[in-house]
Parts: sequence; C-alpha cells; structure tokens
Amino acid sequence: MPRARSQQVSLSDTPYYHCISRCVRRAFLCGEDSVTGKSFEHRRGWIEARILFLSQIFSIDICAYAVMSNHLHLVLHVDDKQAKNWSTHEVLRRWHYLHKGTLFTQQFARGEAMPEYAIELAESSAENYRERLSDISWFMRELNEPIARQANFEDECTGRFWEGRFKSQALLDEASVLACMAYVDLNPIRANIAPTPEQSEFTSIKKRVESAEKGKQPKTLYPFVGNERPDNVEGRPKGISFKLADYLQLVDLTGRIVRHDKRGAIDISLSPILQRLGIDSENWMEIATKFEAHTHGVVGQTQSIERYKNNRPRARPNKRCCRLFA
Repeated sequence: MPRARSQQVSLSDTPYYHCISRCVRRAFLCGEDSVTGKSFEHRRGWIEARILFLSQIFSIDICAYAVMSNHLHLVLHVDDKQAKNWSTHEVLRRWHYLHKGTLFTQQFARGEAMPEYAIELAESSAENYRERLSDISWFMRELNEPIARQANFEDECTGRFWEGRFKSQALLDEASVLACMAYVDLNPIRANIAPTPEQSEFTSIKKRVESAEKGKQPKTLYPFVGNERPDNVEGRPKGISFKLADYLQLVDLTGRIVRHDKRGAIDISLSPILQRLGIDSENWMEIATKFEAHTHGVVGQTQSIERYKNNRPRARPNKRCCRLFA
C-alpha cells in the first residue's frame, strides 16, 4: 500500500527529493509513435517550459530534470524558509500567476480598501497558498495537470495522460543528491537518444552547459556555489556546495563510459568531487547509471540513513532505505 506523502516528505530530514512521473501505460505520448509515425516531441517542450515556469513561482528549486518520451525526472530542493519569509502580497502575487484566487485575494493584491472580515479571509487564503507553494505534491500537480489537459485537447480525447501518483525519493545527503542528478542528466545518453550531455534535449545538463559557455549559471536552476562553507549557516550561499565545473566534468566522464561501454576505462575516482565525497568509482557507476534499480524511498550514505531512522523511530525500517557508497 502506498505511503502518504506526509510520510515520504520530511523537510527536517532533507530538502532534496527525486520525483518521477510516467505516462499512462508507459506509452510514448511525448515521443514518436512507431506505428503511425506521428511525432509528439513538441510535448517535451511543453513540459520543460512548465517546469522552468513553476521554478519561478514555487519556493522549490530545480536541481536537475530530464523530460523523456514517456516519463520525466526531477531533482527538487524545497526552500520552505523562503516561503515563510514572503509577505502576504508576495504570496498572492505568485499564486495568482497560477490561479485566480478569490474575490478577496484579488482585491487585497490590488491594494483596494476592504472591510476587516474580508482582509482576514484574504490573509487566511494566503496562508494556505503559502503552504502549497512549498509543497512537492502541489508542484507536481501544477506541472502535470495542465500538460494532461493540453495533450488531451490536442488528441481530442479524454482520460489519463499520467499514471496515478508520481514517485518520490528522499535524498538524504550530498552524495545521494549528486548521484541522482547525474543519473537524471544522463537519461538521454542511456536511452541512446543523445550522443553527448550537451546535446541532450529537454534536460538540465544542456541548460547548464549553455549557460556555462557564457560564464553564467541558469537562473531557473538551483546553482552550484563552490566548496567554501562558512561556519555561519546564515552566511552560506544558497545552492549546491560544489563547483559547477567539477559536476560537469563528472557527468561527462560518467557519460563517456555509459556511451562507449568501457566501464573502468577512465578512473572516475580521479575527479575531485568524488574524492571529497569518498565515493569509489565502481560504486559511482552502479548508482549513477542504475539509480532507480538500486534505490527506493529513502536514499543516502550509511550515516545519513542511521540519522534518518533515529529521527523517525516510527518509520518502517530498512525496506525502503537504500544505502549508497557504504
């Protein structure tokens, strides 16, 4: 029996999550129909555009994504502290990009004079919206539902476009986050639909490479902020605590081995990022190329798993906890 989302998402344990949505019956509803020859590739563009749009609305950052022909992967970072610091006007401004809200929230957002009871109702609605704007389930709902409606309208049909619920995995530490990101970014390489990461359409790695060539990082993606970690937590920059160049090199080296089937030909452990994480090259290859096969609900190194279990004594043991790089 599936677990409730409240049991799968625990921001006190980790803000990082890997989410997967699949098309119904795993049909190629975004790719090319091999029977009729009709192409649905443009729908992958719809999904990518929606992901990047929502990243500007929600207090949820996009670490990595890959839109495939029959499924999509997302690595998300939930920044609930940011949402808590938004003013009521900011919450309503963001929510109204997605929905009309109520008559009272519209009046409040426009700064119109309102009776006290109407102000209270508008503020109460805003608090509900604030929670939704840092909620993964709402993010996935706002991503998937419009795409389903748009596809059904195009196909002149009704019914499901996506399978029932999206799959969610908690990523407990930096090692599991980076392994999952690399796995997601290399999806088109493994599927043999792209020759290199930078040619992988509808992926975060392509966007990062394009921006890196201009000496920038994409504003719509969670940034890499380098290795320095100030003692003052408040002084730490928001982002992934590794260099973008290290990550791009890591993905490229991993992709070469996946593409040419020369496992072990390049010693990936020479990559500085893996040395800092204490990850063996063989372990890295197993996880970065077969993440879903080796992992379940909660993913992390041994010490992270033990800490998670200690913090959640009533959680079901071991069955859904996957140790990486033990």
